Amino acid sequence: MATAEEKPVMVVGLDDSQHSFYALEWILDHFFGPPLNSHAAPFKLIIVHAKPTATSAIGLAGPGGADVLPYVEADLRKISSRVAEKAKQICSAKSANDVVVEVMEGDARNVLCDAVEKHHASMLVVGSHGYGVLKRTVLGSVSDYCAHHAHCSVMIVKRPKVKA
Repeated sequence: MATAEEKPVMVVGLDDSQHSFYALEWILDHFFGPPLNSHAAPFKLIIVHAKPTATSAIGLAGPGGADVLPYVEADLRKISSRVAEKAKQICSAKSANDVVVEVMEGDARNVLCDAVEKHHASMLVVGSHGYGVLKRTVLGSVSDYCAHHAHCSVMIVKRPKVKA
């Protein structure tokens, strides 16, 4: 059996959305859940959250934008802390204890691709927000970008549609 150092690495991209937390729970259930445990799991799990920079979060705020930077930065730190803590709680509840959670500053697309390189990951997992064409064009798709630029296999986990 391979040790944690010898296991391939799976990076999971996490933001503050139900879609990404669903993806985390899905991979924990399918790759790390019973009958497996963290010692028998096929991957070393690294969860990465990309904290946007305050300047990118406020964008072109115009005059006075610099006045709000400290407040935006404080909010972004709180969100990142909340995301990391929730990820740890989900992993703990699913008995996945050998997990690394990293918060890195920058655009999610670049942060995730950089994390793949840094950890020599063999798989990247991201959730899908399911944006329509217009929103995807304006906001960009992290999953689409990663599928084309990450140097590993990319798994995009979609939440099932709820039937009305």
